[in-house]
Amino acid sequence: MATPNEGDSVNVHYTGKLEEDGTVFDTSRPPGEGQQADPLNFTLGEQTVIPGFEETVGEMEPGEERTVTLSPEQAYGPRREDLVQQVESDELPDDVDARPGQQLQLRMQNGQTVPVVITEVDDENGDITIDANHPLAGKTLVFDIELVGVDDGESGGEESQIVTP
Repeated sequence: MATPNEGDSVNVHYTGKLEEDGTVFDTSRPPGEGQQADPLNFTLGEQTVIPGFEETVGEMEPGEERTVTLSPEQAYGPRREDLVQQVESDELPDDVDARPGQQLQLRMQNGQTVPVVITEVDDENGDITIDANHPLAGKTLVFDIELVGVDDGESGGEESQIVTP
């Protein structure tokens, strides 16, 4: 068997954990014994998954399982302090009851929306600290990956898939 090529559609099962304490933050695996779950499907080279994950899958053969540790640079990037800002409470919409942990979508001047999390609220002066970093930015991640199948587009749309018990 061969490794997939750029442009191939791949199916993978994975579990992502934080290196620091093993906390699972995402998985495609079934939640319980005997239950089914669909694998993640993506096309190699389209950059729809984090770089280190895509690179690892591109080096695997169908049916192979691998554990890989990804640095922040290979995952969601380093944590950037310039993405942590203080805003005044009156800059937020009136219907927002600002509290730490609350997620918001802020509209930028160019019309683009950016997800942010409120990290601190100072009730005395009305300052609110928001963080636009990805929640996993700056974290080293560990992924258990299984390359379940590859579709190179040449088999009439039928996917060559390894079925594992």
